[in-house]
Amino acid sequence: MHCPLCRHDCSVFYHQDARRAYHQCNRCRLVFVPPQYRLSPEAEKAYYDLHRNDPRDAGYRRFLSRLFIPMCERVPAPATGLDFGSGPGPTLSLMFSEAGYDMAIYDPYYAADTAVLRRRYDFITASEVAEHLFIPGETLTTLLALLRPGGWLGLMTKMVIDQAAFSRWHYKQDPTHVCFFSRETFIWWASQTGCQVDFVGNDVILLQKSWSG
Repeated sequence: MHCPLCRHDCSVFYHQDARRAYHQCNRCRLVFVPPQYRLSPEAEKAYYDLHRNDPRDAGYRRFLSRLFIPMCERVPAPATGLDFGSGPGPTLSLMFSEAGYDMAIYDPYYAADTAVLRRRYDFITASEVAEHLFIPGETLTTLLALLRPGGWLGLMTKMVIDQAAFSRWHYKQDPTHVCFFSRETFIWWASQTGCQVDFVGNDVILLQKSWSG
């Protein structure tokens, strides 16, 4: 079974619950569910349609500020950004626009204009996206290529700690969550791509593209 991040073909059993099995890659340490447990596009979208993300919700804005604030500190306005996986109620992009940034959005279900994936950006954000990716290695590499040299990729996703914590983890109960990163995994990916990686709190990961990239 190939790892969906690094394509290594050696993984080991990690956990089993009532619905799914989970494996871990021996190389990059990504924890993932085998392909047979992925939802169909129709079922996946139906699940996303249940989300009620309201741009006017102050609590939701506070949640997103955990990514918004550190990105603004690293990339001052005016700058050009892309919010990837913006969802049914784009809010993070609105927060950046209100702060003077030129923003684009992309979502395969709700904002599928692929023209925005042919532009270059000073920064890209993906909040609560990485855990949904079927082929995260391909997607993250694509996003990195859209950044200008020295640009920043900001991710928000909860991270694996260890097997004991994973067995009790609510995060794996979401059927659309199929990839689970750890700090070790992000450090590995950064080393492979020449990025600098900064961890902000427990669930924000900021990756800076090489200036020579």
